[in-house]
Amino acid sequence: MSTDSTQIQIGRRAFLQNGTLFLVTASTVGAAGTAKLYGADEKKLLRVGLVTDMHYADKSPRGSRHYRESLDKLSEAGAEFQKQPLDFLVELGDIIDAADSVETELSYLKTINKEFSQIAKDRHYVLGNHCVDTLTKEEFLGSVEQEKSYYSFDKGGYHFIVLDSCFRSDGTPYQRKNFKWTDPNVPKEELEWLAADLKQTRNRVIVFAHQRLDVSDNHGVKNAPEVRQLLEESGKVDLVFQGHSHKNDHKEIGGIHYCTLVAMVEGSGEENSGYSVLELSRESPIQIHGFRKQADYALK
Repeated sequence: MSTDSTQIQIGRRAFLQNGTLFLVTASTVGAAGTAKLYGADEKKLLRVGLVTDMHYADKSPRGSRHYRESLDKLSEAGAEFQKQPLDFLVELGDIIDAADSVETELSYLKTINKEFSQIAKDRHYVLGNHCVDTLTKEEFLGSVEQEKSYYSFDKGGYHFIVLDSCFRSDGTPYQRKNFKWTDPNVPKEELEWLAADLKQTRNRVIVFAHQRLDVSDNHGVKNAPEVRQLLEESGKVDLVFQGHSHKNDHKEIGGIHYCTLVAMVEGSGEENSGYSVLELSRESPIQIHGFRKQADYALK
């Protein structure tokens, strides 16, 4: 495991120890204000594999993106994931790159998903803008055997939410090259669903997204403040995982941590890959173990 040199914003509840960023809530801080670091041998309740932005395509490299190499990089990640069984696996979007035809894009998806689907039976796919560049959402989801583009589920005492921001400002779903990648939005219907879903759960919540909810630049969801308000008002959300900007980053906004994971497609060779394992335990900080260029994090 290794961390990269990306500058990380450290919030009021974070500190560095031995090169690892520890993000700590008040529940882990003693009366004297000293944060408690739990032992690594605490029983793990859940292990979740995380990858993002593979951009697999059978085409030559362009700039820093080495599309074909994502197959070998994913194979390495799968071997690492198999060392200790995963409870489930999450792909945070842009599993494939764009193509000029439905047939070609489906061939990219079939190839990379054959490798991906062998890693774990319980898998979750977050829609990225490249996932539906030419394909419709129905075509993509049908190919990976996932019923919905946004939904929630419970596992190990946590509530997990998968979001879909692949909608234009007018609410039209992305498909068939009908959108600009700089115009991602969470539509009204999904916002209403999210509010109701957060209200009904009694568990702590972790969110999976593709486009970023913590920035207002081209990589950010246009109505991100509205989404964040729902997450903050619930008082239940600990962490949001996201991809899209291809770099390690961390921000704390409204008491919620936003961890942006590094892209797998960037750079040639397995040393330029990135993937991670999320470990959840009742007693220990939430651990995010990064491999290759993915940063490590820990939070409670």
